[in-house]
Amino acid sequence: MTRPTNEALIMIDIQNDFCSGGALAVEHGEQIVPLVNELQNEFAVKVLTQDWHPQDHKSFADNHEGKQPYEMTEMPYGPQVLWPSHCVQGTQGAAFHKDLKTDGADLVVRKGFRPHIDSYSAFFENDHTTSTGLSGYLRERGVDTLHMVGLATDFCVRFSAVDAAKQGFNVIVHLDACRAIDLNGSLKEAMDEMQSHGVKFSGEMVAQ
Repeated sequence: MTRPTNEALIMIDIQNDFCSGGALAVEHGEQIVPLVNELQNEFAVKVLTQDWHPQDHKSFADNHEGKQPYEMTEMPYGPQVLWPSHCVQGTQGAAFHKDLKTDGADLVVRKGFRPHIDSYSAFFENDHTTSTGLSGYLRERGVDTLHMVGLATDFCVRFSAVDAAKQGFNVIVHLDACRAIDLNGSLKEAMDEMQSHGVKFSGEMVAQ
């Protein structure tokens, strides 16, 4: 451990379905695993997040007649991308990548398990009010600075970083330990939004 105990590593959704061959693969997503494993050695506080959807989740295009993946729909909480079915509870796709070190994590936060609401952020579901409890856990541990890595830069990393910043945490996103989907310009939008909330960046974004 080389960093002070007020700093935590948040490892976001490094799961099989977001890696090559997965149901919602982020290009070269698995390439971040060695770097994430290396970073874990520096932190006393380590948290994993895990997308954890029931099969009937309303964010899945399969559960909307006539809809295709990546189309938009309107949910009670606002616009929602309809995704291919992914990270279904208990499946191999929902499991962490086999090379990711998980034994040293203090906490695993499962999100997206409520059928009627999606959850990108590690802190709140997509209604921006239903909490995962992560913020309270980190504050109880005396953490005020978060280092974020994982998948995907422009969705779950983005929303986690912005929510954390809004709650007063110092946030650093390690771009070299993230990969993006970049759906219709979502990566630039994500970078701009994170920056506007005071999120800092470390490392260089890897071209995909």
